[in-house]
Amino acid sequence: MMEHKPVLLAACARLLGYPGEDFQEMKEELLAAVQEEMKDNELASRFGQAAEAIFSVPPKELQEIYVWTFDWKEKTGLYLTAHELGDSRERGAALILLQHIVRDAGFMMPSGELCDFIPLLYELLAVRSDNVHVRALELRLAAATERIRKHLSEDSPYSRLLNFLMTDVFEVPTEEEIRMLESKRESADLDELPYPILFGMDGTDRSDSGLPVYKTCDGMEV
Repeated sequence: MMEHKPVLLAACARLLGYPGEDFQEMKEELLAAVQEEMKDNELASRFGQAAEAIFSVPPKELQEIYVWTFDWKEKTGLYLTAHELGDSRERGAALILLQHIVRDAGFMMPSGELCDFIPLLYELLAVRSDNVHVRALELRLAAATERIRKHLSEDSPYSRLLNFLMTDVFEVPTEEEIRMLESKRESADLDELPYPILFGMDGTDRSDSGLPVYKTCDGMEV
């Protein structure tokens, strides 16, 4: 894993969390933490531009965009096994297996959250890349992230962030890897769902589902 990848994964995970009431408050600390950890100023600048595109949107408008983009649209949803298996019955077994991987890695999930929530898995990869099962998730996350990026409208405030993830954090999956992902997914005609995908298994309010704090090597929290 490249030296800069853990802090960038954790920072991107923060930006892809639901923009609650305290979302804007983390801006300065987040950008400062990334700047401090980055030896590559150009890379830090690209991340800052992607973050600014999100932070610049008024809070209420950003919440509406987030729900419409990530909760109501299957192709830009934030759940890994949904991208891999669609509406397949195999998704339940895949979630159980993933839950074991997350727990065996010693990673604490927020109460009520599904274990395949992609920002959560970014955080897991950031802190436990030494775990062979966690490392194996990287290709899966890259393929799902690329699928989201491809289906995100160019004028979305999240577009720059997804582009950043695929140009500066993950390696772009090959066409064969993308085909393998798509071959497992059942066509479910869920492009615009009649109901939102629940943020957590029990539908708990988003304000109670903050992402875990990622601590850098010098103790700084991201």
